[in-house]
Amino acid sequence: MAILPILETPDPRLRVISTPVETVDDELRTLIDDMFETMYDAPGIGLAAIQVGVPKRVLVIDLQEPEEEDGKPVRKPMVFINPEILDPSEEESVYTEGCLSVPDQYADVLRPEKITARWLDRDGKQHEERLDGLLATCLQHEMDHLEGVLFIDHLSKLKKDMILKKLAKARKRVA
Repeated sequence: MAILPILETPDPRLRVISTPVETVDDELRTLIDDMFETMYDAPGIGLAAIQVGVPKRVLVIDLQEPEEEDGKPVRKPMVFINPEILDPSEEESVYTEGCLSVPDQYADVLRPEKITARWLDRDGKQHEERLDGLLATCLQHEMDHLEGVLFIDHLSKLKKDMILKKLAKARKRVA
């Protein structure tokens, strides 16, 4: 397994629309394993293949939610290949989102509260499930990446510009 470099905005590759996966094979499973290692190392709770420069409709999620209040995060890695949203609810919820491709920046994003999703897992088996809460939010966020959309694109122009300026300023300090 390998830790892959994560693309950061304004890298134009993040705006590429990802293509469907034709075959679930060992090469794809190696990419998935590398994506999990990269996501855990970052650290994050979701990662789309395009964020590591691979324009395929693949994403990984692990909310790593603690079982108990003081418990260590419990890993429950989930793989979504060619995911689709079938039935978003009319009710919406707000979640403060961040993104490994927009480092250290956060903003409130409004999304459907519940979704029905269909996807293939790492073995090519199809799933269809009604999702809500953080998992529904995270899946929608990661699926946006497959369409070349970042969470900051859901914000007003003013808020988006403020985040991009903060990011540019932080990069200048590091350089």
